[in-house]
Amino acid sequence: MPLRVFTLRERPELRPVILSASFGASIWPQYMLQDPVARLYFSPPFLDRYLDFVLIGVDGNDVVARGFCVPFAFNIPDREELPDGGWDEVIRWAHEDLHLNRKPTAVGALEISLLPQARRHGHSRLMLEAMKANTRARGFADLFAPVRPTHKHLQPFTSMRGYLDEVRADGLPHDPWLRTHVRVGGRIVKIAPHAMTMVGSVAQWSKWTGMTFEKSGLVAVTGALSPIHVSLEQNYGVYVEPNVWVHHAL
Repeated sequence: MPLRVFTLRERPELRPVILSASFGASIWPQYMLQDPVARLYFSPPFLDRYLDFVLIGVDGNDVVARGFCVPFAFNIPDREELPDGGWDEVIRWAHEDLHLNRKPTAVGALEISLLPQARRHGHSRLMLEAMKANTRARGFADLFAPVRPTHKHLQPFTSMRGYLDEVRADGLPHDPWLRTHVRVGGRIVKIAPHAMTMVGSVAQWSKWTGMTFEKSGLVAVTGALSPIHVSLEQNYGVYVEPNVWVHHAL
């Protein structure tokens, strides 16, 4: 059966499924779940405001995909450009808009994730198309995505600019997820150099990664798009993740 996509408002009973561990640690490295800004979106009081912007992909009777978006005000004073803070900052903007009763003018695509068994069947592209269609149906003309390139973790010490310069013979991005965005009409706008920030003690980083850190400096960890900075002397590790802003004009 083809993948069917619903909003969380349409299928509220599936909320526990898309927020379960199946879509957490089994998909994301543990340290990726430590961004404190995520609480401004995923905590129940706030996620309730975005029920029309959460998508659920169902294959037969199984939930296999999820997508999260957030409406926000753009092209207003102090918001004339997409933020260097990427994922984190667009959530902060939306949170501020809620409290100020400010009308949103665009939508940010925060995440599309699929369970392992649902990958390589074109479902990620279908979810992206559904996200665009849902954004359009809500009356918005612009979808902006702080994209996490799926193969960047294989080159953690390469700058994001250098990674973007890697293109195929046909001119499309070398990265498969960026390539999917471009193929469905997305335009790469800019790099978000500090899209997400995760901070923890050295002991916490050892727990999150299963690694032992024996000296200070830049360290590559599994799944990270760039190295983390470890300071044994100050007892902290910091991961600053870069993303790529992609614009889908609807």
